Amino acid sequence: MPLHLRKSATSPRLWLAAFIFWAVTLYILSSFKPSLPPDGPEIPYFDKIAHFGYFFGGGILLGTFMLLKKGPAATFAMRIIVPLVILAVIGALDEFHQTFTPGRSGNDLFDWCADVLGATTGVFIGNSFHHRLQHFSSAVTEKSSN
Repeated sequence: MPLHLRKSATSPRLWLAAFIFWAVTLYILSSFKPSLPPDGPEIPYFDKIAHFGYFFGGGILLGTFMLLKKGPAATFAMRIIVPLVILAVIGALDEFHQTFTPGRSGNDLFDWCADVLGATTGVFIGNSFHHRLQHFSSAVTEKSSN
């Protein structure tokens, strides 16, 4: 992998910017009535799958940001608990926000549960990149000092 891509991959700012973009996109998507193709097949619980998937992505972004920001000495709470609490609150606020959006129900406990499960999975997967990101980070530092 080229050096400039390695630096980008280990930059906490990149992961934070991606997470902020994720959160803004969530707000925008939640502000509109969902539109599905009228002739498409009915997929049971598709909305729960969408909630899980979207928060899975947010969990990877925020979990990786916290890991890179705090470094290898980060506590379990900083790497896992803090991102999960932040994402759970965002999920709850998203459900509350949807109550004011025409065409949406909002305050769906099962949507929020799918958010939290997706976030949990994403945060743990984001943290599983720990060794790979450490390897990239040390390779970038070595090449930069040479």
